[in-house]
Amino acid sequence: MKQEEYKKLVKEKTENSPLAKDCIFAFLIGGAICLLGQFINSFYTGTLHLEKDSAAAFTSITLIGLSALLTGIGLYDKLAKYGGAGTLVPITGFSNSVASPAIEFKKEGLILGMAPKMFIIAGPVIVYGTVASAIYGIIYLIIQNFF
Repeated sequence: MKQEEYKKLVKEKTENSPLAKDCIFAFLIGGAICLLGQFINSFYTGTLHLEKDSAAAFTSITLIGLSALLTGIGLYDKLAKYGGAGTLVPITGFSNSVASPAIEFKKEGLILGMAPKMFIIAGPVIVYGTVASAIYGIIYLIIQNFF
């Protein structure tokens, strides 16, 4: 099959994505996750009277735990089906990207399956984020000191 024929076949078989609807759902579901985080944070600061930094840490821990739990019982993937990029809100999306491969490779055992493959999705994000922040830091340092 030639490349042109392949492209034509892919175009015929691929469904068009309703961009406006996808953006709205991503916005609403991502916003709902952030709103949940704000409610949790308000609970920790208002009801439990935690300091701002402690409440923020416990809010992050709670969101990570909820995301991992929802991933484990299969609900996070269903939410992501409708919310798309909205479910990639940094902390919950990261938790999902670690928990999903861990669950998938659990049957291969802890040493050869779950542990090494847990960061198969999140690992590149961590690496590129770290490298990008280091490059940004170097550029910022140069600009601050020489300009």
